[in-house]
Amino acid sequence: MILSPFEWTIAKRYMLPGKGERFIALVAGISLVAVMLGVAALVIVMSVMNGFRAELFDKIVGLNGHAIVQAYGGRLDNWQDVLKDIRATPGVVRASPLIEQPLAVTFNGRLEGVSVRGNTTEDIARIRDKVKQGNLADLRPGSETVAIGSELAKNLGAQVGDVITLYNPLGRTTPFGTVPRQVAYKVGAIFEIGVYDYDNTFVIMPMQDAQTLLLTGDTVGMIEVTTTDPDRVETILAPVQRKLAGRAVVTDWKTINASLFEALAVERVAMFVVLSIIVLVAVFNILSSLIMLVRAKTRDIAILRTMGATRRSLLKVFVTTGFCIGALGTVAGVVIGFIFLYFRQPIVHAVEIVTGQNLWDPSIRFLTELPSRSDPVEIAVICVMSLVFSFLATLYPAYKAASTDPVQVLRYE
Repeated sequence: MILSPFEWTIAKRYMLPGKGERFIALVAGISLVAVMLGVAALVIVMSVMNGFRAELFDKIVGLNGHAIVQAYGGRLDNWQDVLKDIRATPGVVRASPLIEQPLAVTFNGRLEGVSVRGNTTEDIARIRDKVKQGNLADLRPGSETVAIGSELAKNLGAQVGDVITLYNPLGRTTPFGTVPRQVAYKVGAIFEIGVYDYDNTFVIMPMQDAQTLLLTGDTVGMIEVTTTDPDRVETILAPVQRKLAGRAVVTDWKTINASLFEALAVERVAMFVVLSIIVLVAVFNILSSLIMLVRAKTRDIAILRTMGATRRSLLKVFVTTGFCIGALGTVAGVVIGFIFLYFRQPIVHAVEIVTGQNLWDPSIRFLTELPSRSDPVEIAVICVMSLVFSFLATLYPAYKAASTDPVQVLRYE
């Protein structure tokens, strides 16, 4: 919609009402602020929701792979042959043996439930960038050295170099019953994955040491698999599932974390709908301000009509006036949203200081920091939605202005 110089001059004049029309200007300003806040809220919430899902996916799948091949009974015999077959499957990028077992750990009289993970040296090296203290190079087979999560280290009060004791209930049998197996390990490194449950429970050690601790011999409990496309993991691993039928089950990341990611998807849609209603309500303010503007400018509109202004010109003038309010609010909302996202952690800390409340408890939120990941397509959809709502809100007032009969208005002038 291209405006002539005359139409653009009138539209600019109506965007900045005079002294006698300050109330209309106030309503228009409120409309702009309301659209700005609605768009900013949508940008912030959708980016945080996307970041939350992406961070969880990256950290969970990055540590556990896209799928787990788990043996029935917890022990996979001839795992070397199975591993070779999985690695030869088209679409499989990486496959590694894994041992995972819930046990208990003690240190200085403190007892915590943990999940012991036995990994290969190559897999242990993958979390090198997550290490906060110590050195993963110390975790060599037979060294009796382990790496523990940062939250677990905090709960135990353990530091690098301390010796912790792991308890395996499947110990040696005596005339008085089974005596739990107790093995002391040195803490060689402290890591932080960024997912509270992992940082609070994981004890990582070389696979051979885990086999010795759990008395499993040369067997593993599962094989973690990474594929070229996590969304097609079921199709890629279908041949493996058929070949291992009766011996092991293939469980992909969607099944393992189904409840969590489905809840995030539902919450994401619900938040988008609710916040879109906020933008819609804000647009009604534009409608109100334009209706008042048309009522206040009825005489001016009649004079413009008698001077030769067409209905189309008046329609374009008032549509432009209202649409510019919505467009300015949309642009300002996107800018404020990105500023908030950029400074999100300092803002969260500032609110925590002011309110005295812990707004981001990792034990509840899973992640240690507020995540954010903006999707350009979603941002574009939000902007288009706001602009469309703003445009639709201008049609009725603009139509009423264009329908003004100058004869009726100026009859008694």
